[in-house]
Amino acid sequence: MAFRTGLLVLAAATACPDARAIRPFITDDARVVGKGHLQLESWFRRDAESLQVWAFPAVGPTDWLELSMGGVIGSSTRTQSTGATFALSMPLVQGKLLLKEATPNGLPGFAIAVGGIPPIGRGGFESEGLAYYTYFAVTESLFDEEHVLVHANIGVAGSGFGEAPARAQFTWGVGTQVRLLGDFHGVFELFSGDPYAPTAGGAIQAGFRQIFNDHLQLDATAGTGVFGDTPLPFWISSGVRIVSHELF
Repeated sequence: MAFRTGLLVLAAATACPDARAIRPFITDDARVVGKGHLQLESWFRRDAESLQVWAFPAVGPTDWLELSMGGVIGSSTRTQSTGATFALSMPLVQGKLLLKEATPNGLPGFAIAVGGIPPIGRGGFESEGLAYYTYFAVTESLFDEEHVLVHANIGVAGSGFGEAPARAQFTWGVGTQVRLLGDFHGVFELFSGDPYAPTAGGAIQAGFRQIFNDHLQLDATAGTGVFGDTPLPFWISSGVRIVSHELF
């Protein structure tokens, strides 16, 4: 998913784990990590059916391109009636192209991303055939020093090449971040779409980001499904984002 998902919304549904966007959003932002920088986003997510631990490294070969590849391991009860089993899925691969940076109190930023994941995995985390997505991301920065950020995605996600039946669906998401005190920010998000699940559904999540500096942040959220044929179960998540200094 996020909307990592046509938005990068591969949100964790009853079938599969969520994918990534800038932590802790599922809806992705119209930014890239920057030329010569390395980034690591890692987080855990817990719901009634699974425990997921994600690692998602990224690199900026240029100021306008970001390349990412990661995966998830954990445990799931989806394929076991007697208890949890070890589960994994990887690699999730994504490229994001920055079209325009956001101007504070000015014009929004724009980016486009394309990604996919092969049907490699076990325990209920694996996709049904090759999964793919693409989305258009918009970020608006309001007031000085990014006191309010608004991210919006719209896209298409699908899966099912090979043995699985092909399917595709429309995805979207809107997320906002508000500076509350110092570097402590509140976040809220509404999104819809899951290329891994047989039905689309919508969910909300809320939480916080503590941004210590340009190189380190911590976050935590809680969320739940709100509409759709198979609403997502209640979940909690917590993660870290680490960005290097310019290395090349």
